[in-house]
Amino acid sequence: MSATSRVFPGSRVVHPIEQESFRRLRARLDTSHFPPLTRAVVERVIHSAADLEYASDLVTDEDVLIRAHAALHAGAPVVVDVEMVAAGITRRATVCRLKDAESGPGLTRSAHAVRLAYEQVGPGALWVIGCAPTALEELLRLDAGPALVIGLPVGFVGAAESKAALRESGLPAVSNVSEKGGSAVAAAALNALLYHPVPGADQASRSTRADRSAKTDRAGTTQPTAEAVPAAKETS
Repeated sequence: MSATSRVFPGSRVVHPIEQESFRRLRARLDTSHFPPLTRAVVERVIHSAADLEYASDLVTDEDVLIRAHAALHAGAPVVVDVEMVAAGITRRATVCRLKDAESGPGLTRSAHAVRLAYEQVGPGALWVIGCAPTALEELLRLDAGPALVIGLPVGFVGAAESKAALRESGLPAVSNVSEKGGSAVAAAALNALLYHPVPGADQASRSTRADRSAKTDRAGTTQPTAEAVPAAKETS
């Protein structure tokens, strides 16, 4: 591992190029006023598109993100509208039913895929829509009870309107005002929640490592390692 690499919870190693990219982003845009999860989402979306305008274009709420973050890390399913979004989401399996869907009168394949996915996962899922406005429109017609809707479809026809409808729906959401969006930025918003530390997880991980590092000598005496001693102090 490079000496300059960082390890995220879950042993995600951050390449130095990514670190430098975020350093340059923060040098050009002050994101320090955003609350933690909002900042994580904004920065990763900007990073994915090299587009600083997302800082003012994205619409979300920290309390919504806190609840969605908890649901995600508790194992809530993640549904995507297209395989390109799925390909961008790392470290988590996703549901995409587009290959199984069929178009019909007044129904696009993307909309049908949303119906199929909801039949599979039920309420409480995180939905990540980065391509098809009709997928987002169909989701809004369902009583899906989502934990979060990341609605960032792109296009000149229906994209901005579907995102405005998402905001008007009152559902927990991440969206943006303009016509831009796409698979990469939608996946980035979900990844931001995946990568963000779970409260207390770092301490629990240190305690587990300390327990494992305690050595028992041949006489049966436990000899704590140097790592175990500080961990015991921290939890006292």
